[in-house]
Amino acid sequence: MTDFFTLQPGETAAPVPPGPVLCQGTAAMRRIHRVFLWAYGEAPALVRSAGPGDTARAAYVGEVLGNFDKILHIHHEGEDLLMYPQLAERAPACALHVEQMLEQHRQVALRLDDIEPLRLRWMGTADVTDRDTLADKYRKLSDLLNVHLRREVTEVMPAVDKVMTEKELVAAAEHGTGQFSKRFLVGYLGMVLATNPPGEREELFKEMPAPVRVAYRVVGRRMYRRQYSTLFPGRPVPETL
Repeated sequence: MTDFFTLQPGETAAPVPPGPVLCQGTAAMRRIHRVFLWAYGEAPALVRSAGPGDTARAAYVGEVLGNFDKILHIHHEGEDLLMYPQLAERAPACALHVEQMLEQHRQVALRLDDIEPLRLRWMGTADVTDRDTLADKYRKLSDLLNVHLRREVTEVMPAVDKVMTEKELVAAAEHGTGQFSKRFLVGYLGMVLATNPPGEREELFKEMPAPVRVAYRVVGRRMYRRQYSTLFPGRPVPETL
């Protein structure tokens, strides 16, 4: 995935405003996007890993994917409220790129809305037809995210770095985190760390508040390893910190 965040033929970066870099949004966005790329790349096979009538497996996988769906929705909501309006106002030349990103957010939201009732039904029945339909819907969502998450980092974030402060970016990143328990978030941190390469992993962890780092080492790392082993029986658990 090291070459993922590069411009593809036909893609053009938004105009970068003059002036100093005010925040490190590009690096931060790469780190969070990697966990979404990983999760939704795995989602179709995870859904299909539940056999006919295996409601225990369907319920577990469905809950994990539902949490990712909620995180993705809140992530985009934070950008819609606290990043893109600011970019549009402070860098008017980026208007076309802003509208493209917001439209992709709308398309992701439509897919998530389409997935949710089917996911909830499948969790209770482990029906084969629902399973295969749900896996296909997650595949299509993954395809869309593979376009959007790359383009947001490569085309838009260099402009964001020039017009938003670190404080503003942190506010956008922390939007909606109160909807999750602290226990859930420290376990989720393990997946974020595991999907980032050495070097960036350490930088990300250093940026975490000290209580979060302690909580991760006390309970979060163990939660992450247990969840990974349950999702992917027999696979080595990727290292974190």
